[in-house]
Amino acid sequence: MKNIVRQSIFNVKPYIPGKPIEEVQRELRLKDVIKLASNENCLGPSPKALDGIRKNLKNINRYPDASSFYLKKKVAKFVGVKEGNIIFGNGSDEIIVLAAKAFLNDGDEVIISHPTFLIYEIASQVQDAKVRFVSSKADFRYDLKAMSEAVTEKTKMVFIANPDNPTGTYVNKKELNGFLERLPDSLIVFLDEAYFEFANYSFKDYPNGIDYLAKRNVIVGRSFSKAYGLAGLRIGYGVSTPEIIDYLERVREPFNVNSLAQAAALAAIDDKAFLKKTLLHVEREKEFLYSAFREMNLEYIKSATNFILLNVKDDCKALFNKLLKRGVVVRDMKPWGLDSHIRVTIGTRKENKKFIEALKQGDCA
Repeated sequence: MKNIVRQSIFNVKPYIPGKPIEEVQRELRLKDVIKLASNENCLGPSPKALDGIRKNLKNINRYPDASSFYLKKKVAKFVGVKEGNIIFGNGSDEIIVLAAKAFLNDGDEVIISHPTFLIYEIASQVQDAKVRFVSSKADFRYDLKAMSEAVTEKTKMVFIANPDNPTGTYVNKKELNGFLERLPDSLIVFLDEAYFEFANYSFKDYPNGIDYLAKRNVIVGRSFSKAYGLAGLRIGYGVSTPEIIDYLERVREPFNVNSLAQAAALAAIDDKAFLKKTLLHVEREKEFLYSAFREMNLEYIKSATNFILLNVKDDCKALFNKLLKRGVVVRDMKPWGLDSHIRVTIGTRKENKKFIEALKQGDCA
């Protein structure tokens, strides 16, 4: 079988998601389990999104609108671009994969920071592109100077997660402006803004990637999974020039966004009160957790997202298992090479208190 498989597949390490609550309950025979592993919205989805889903349930015998016509119209107006600048995906992850399929050839180089979102590496490797990693700074912020210096004549694409996952850090406007000025015009820059809403709400110097579309080859990826609470429906979108969107559309699967996801996203955009509630909750609970970490003398990275990267000064996998037995699911950072770190999603106050108590019981105090 190995001699007929695409050879680049052998270099790919499959992405391992956070453990589902049901799996932990089943395996450990626990009733009370909280999940703070996958950066989901702890407040759930927008009530308006749920209404939109209910109203469209009767139509699930029909194929969805392949072009996401109404959603495209609304999102384009919402972000201030034309409809030809938008493409929808089965989560923003698919926009990353579409970009790799459309633009990367065997031997092309891709520049990625380390650590960062693992899908960039996976999507690039599948296309037989060479991935060049540039280590982040000591404070886990992107080293944009080193990334620009790593560019060669073979470099085709650079991925910038802004804010970054798993670190929670972000690139500010001044830094991004200088970085883009140093790059050749032909390079494609993928700005992954899956956590855009959180950073845009909290930091005045956070850049909006869409502002750069007219200046160079930029693809901006955004998601309804995080702030809008629609992770289970898998819907995200990309914003770029009409020419780039046309190339992405050529490799997009038909009917890639289901009808319920489209209906939910349409309604969620209108629920400004729910989005504001989510953003305020995340800010408040981050401060609660920061305070608890300081009391425990634990190092953390101040986050521009709805999660926090925490140095537990111990083997993160061992701590992960201890927390799991207490019904708390977090994300150990071993797959990123951060052996003493865990990533924890901002939960409800009740969930956050349970996490802190379990952390203390796990000998981290």
